[in-house]
Amino acid sequence: MNMQHHFRPNRTSQIQFDITPARAGWRYLSFQVLALGEGEAHSHATNEKEVALTTLRGSARVNVSGEIFELARRDVFQEMASVLYVPPRQTIAIHATSDFECALGGAPAEGKYPTRLFLPNEMRQELRGGGAATRQVNHLLAHPLPAERLILYDAYVPGGMWAGFPPHCHDGYAGSPYLEETYYYRITPANGFAIHRNYCCDSGFDELFTVRDGELVLVTQGFHPVASAPGSNVYFLNYLAGDLYDAARATPPYDDPAFAWLKTNWQGDALTLPMFESAT
Repeated sequence: MNMQHHFRPNRTSQIQFDITPARAGWRYLSFQVLALGEGEAHSHATNEKEVALTTLRGSARVNVSGEIFELARRDVFQEMASVLYVPPRQTIAIHATSDFECALGGAPAEGKYPTRLFLPNEMRQELRGGGAATRQVNHLLAHPLPAERLILYDAYVPGGMWAGFPPHCHDGYAGSPYLEETYYYRITPANGFAIHRNYCCDSGFDELFTVRDGELVLVTQGFHPVASAPGSNVYFLNYLAGDLYDAARATPPYDDPAFAWLKTNWQGDALTLPMFESAT
């Protein structure tokens, strides 16, 4: 089946993206981006899923079974995220107290963990990589923070840098864990862009997308590096879910062996310029 893996937002709707397992062609992960005007409301039933709400911009009052949470964030480039975790069989009632944007992602769960608001001071931050692959990764909802299947990260990639390098996969290839993943992008300035690639080593699968601010890419299989164009600062938010459960969510992905050596030499034997001395 030919599935679409690169999406542009529906800016005429409160729900700018609505990715279901059926639409993505996978088994576990659902994902939405919600945009509300000041005073607008939205209700989201978790049904048989655990759901994580990540604030992107603005403020809202959120009611989960009578428990009230005040959520606020200036912008993804100005503040770290907070994440509201909600177990199955609950209703998330959102009332925007200013223009408000958030992401909602879910995965099948039993209800092992209670509703909880995760704050930035609970989240691990790291500078990952080196050289042209330097970026910041924030562990928004990753082990040891508790969830059943959901894993959340976000990343900041300065202009001219790469993320997801060396490229890694988590689709079962070479014994890697099976995880489905979304990449939601915010990019500044508004005319900036990133390049996102999904590819497999042993098949003809190879996707290459030019991604703009507010767009979404699904990682259904393969390795998936990202390049930020010079002058374009890139933020992306990752939701993942799959076979890994609870503490097993800490299982690492598998690096493409053609590039794994970069972890011991982040300069990558780059050329030194100028290459040749001038004759004059």
